Amino acid sequence: MSNGPVDAAIGRLLEMVPVNHPELVREMIIAALKAGQEDDIRADLKLMNTTLKEMRFTSKVFGPYRSVKKVTVFGSARTRPVEPVYLLAALFGKKLAESGYMVITGGGGGIMQAVNEGAGPDNSFGVNIRLPFEQRANSTLEGNPRLITYKYFFNRKVAFLKESNAVALFPGGFGTLDEAMETLTLIQTGKRNPMPLVLIDEPDGTYWSLWQKFLEDELLAHGYLSPSDFYLFERVNSVDAAVECITRFYRRYHSQRYVDKKLVIRLTSELSPQAVEELKERFPDILTCGGDICASCALPDEADEEQLADLPRLVVDFNRKDFGRLRKLIDAINGY
Repeated sequence: MSNGPVDAAIGRLLEMVPVNHPELVREMIIAALKAGQEDDIRADLKLMNTTLKEMRFTSKVFGPYRSVKKVTVFGSARTRPVEPVYLLAALFGKKLAESGYMVITGGGGGIMQAVNEGAGPDNSFGVNIRLPFEQRANSTLEGNPRLITYKYFFNRKVAFLKESNAVALFPGGFGTLDEAMETLTLIQTGKRNPMPLVLIDEPDGTYWSLWQKFLEDELLAHGYLSPSDFYLFERVNSVDAAVECITRFYRRYHSQRYVDKKLVIRLTSELSPQAVEELKERFPDILTCGGDICASCALPDEADEEQLADLPRLVVDFNRKDFGRLRKLIDAINGY
């Protein structure tokens, strides 16, 4: 649809200020102009403006580290340094950094501070939130260029999950449970690509075991969940087991995207023809009617990701419903 002389003016502006993907920037400018015409509520426009600025800054901060795998860690801000779970979280951050991961936390105290301390400032991101009662950044992140403070929780949540390659959760309050359920919901519905979701407790802890029992006794028993939904997370009682869960997920699996309704799974190493045949036999239930799993090279529609062109692929006629079983498929791929 033509926007008359506005299109020409935007075209001249884009010539003055060269940008990446000008077709998308053009749409953003037009959307901003239309919002100014259609909405006379100042608060609405302030929300849109702040959201765009916060997400722009998020991309700027994380951009230089796209090639480094990151683990988002959630947990209580009230956990004290003398508690065993605090020491466990600090050790987890240390082990992640030693294994080549960076960590993303909420930037505050408690479990967040412990993980940042363990990983160290050079391996840490802080995704903080401005609250009516002040939540200061923890001492590891104060003055860190990888610390971002958000006005809106929803922008902060996007950053947590958009930028991470895995999520780990320690015991916590409403916020921790909210983050656990939102992560599960996004993976369960396919709104976020599969990734490791690890629930960590002390060796004799009962926080996550009782949480899982509630899911089984109430949600699963009443048909609100499917048995395969429990494949979306792993519950562990040691730091080494948690790191192993994350590392194992990326043993052969690299990433995925959809191309013309087909799921393309990129791999770090090729599967044998026999392994592909075995996957077909083990996972027919997640395929569309008459669907297939086949080995492939990069598809033409993936040309915009040149850095991944050499990776071998599996092309799956996935039904886009059974994401718990998709997780089991990825586990099987990594098992060969």
